[in-house]
Amino acid sequence: MTTAYINRIATAVPPNDVHAEFVRLAEMLLAQDRHQSSLFRRMAAKSGIDHRYSFLAVAPGDDTPGIDGNPFYIRGHFPSTAARMQLFEAKAPELAAAAVERLDLGNGREGLTHLIVTCCTGFTAPGLDLALVDRCKLPRSIERTLIGFMGCYAAVNALKLARHIVRSETRARVLLVNFELCTLHFQETNDLEKLLTFLLWGDGCAASLITAEPHGIALDSFRSVHVPETSELMKWNIGDSGFDMVLSGRVPAAIEQGIRAYGADILGGVDSRAIDLWAVHPGGRTIVDAVERAFAIAPAALSLSRGILRDFGNMSSATLMFVLERLLSTGRRQATGCGMAFGPGLIAETMLFHTGRA
Repeated sequence: MTTAYINRIATAVPPNDVHAEFVRLAEMLLAQDRHQSSLFRRMAAKSGIDHRYSFLAVAPGDDTPGIDGNPFYIRGHFPSTAARMQLFEAKAPELAAAAVERLDLGNGREGLTHLIVTCCTGFTAPGLDLALVDRCKLPRSIERTLIGFMGCYAAVNALKLARHIVRSETRARVLLVNFELCTLHFQETNDLEKLLTFLLWGDGCAASLITAEPHGIALDSFRSVHVPETSELMKWNIGDSGFDMVLSGRVPAAIEQGIRAYGADILGGVDSRAIDLWAVHPGGRTIVDAVERAFAIAPAALSLSRGILRDFGNMSSATLMFVLERLLSTGRRQATGCGMAFGPGLIAETMLFHTGRA
């Protein structure tokens, strides 16, 4: 049976590092409650995040993040969902194309057969897939698939689909684009839990090439585990003022309990001690910690995930691919790995892979 490989991964983020200023903005929204404001500052300091990037710019001392000199988030007048989608349509193609171009496909783009796009932070038609065909001069006949509104674990589902394509069409060359503008959905609220959720999010894009060519990361198997009675802990709701993410503080504990209960299913019977490489979606510091405890993993084994969280925050479906890009850059050979991400449901989407010829 044909094996599918992630041959290359390239990533891109917007130019504006906004983490410190967005933390300050959240503190302003909590200014009337000293206790909650103090608690937020402590949680921000423990988040494990130093940088997050956004297409929006915010200057020190300013309280109106905007773009091209025009305010976007104005106290008392946060933008409507329609305004946010208009900005998505205008800004998404540029960042997505930047990631694709960094793959250095050259003349190889003419042989691309399939394009898969994941995104849960914006929708428009004609969509990002067709915009990429035009901007990146992809074949007009390329087969296009959009995996939408699945959240952080969409990357695993997209890799699963790419694997199916390559295994059924051995000459297939699949371009996968994981794209998110999470900072497009900041909410004006004084709800501490919601503001702590927004503390995580950044913008980013990853582009990958998946083929049967035997180099890179070999995709061996995939599994999906639904943790029962957790559906209310992680949700996206589309409202009049953007997409409102519900991320309960109980998620890390639910993930840890779910892994302890279904760990054998997640790893397909493989002993966790036999896993050399871990590529865990860093949905937050406490989520990474929960995976570490549940599988009894050495802290150093999750350093790649923690490093991406520190440098970029949570970019939803793009984040796991940032982790895998760093894994590829380490040049590890003949190693067995496990990748996983969590999302609404509560669902754990997982995969086993290997590097080298093992």
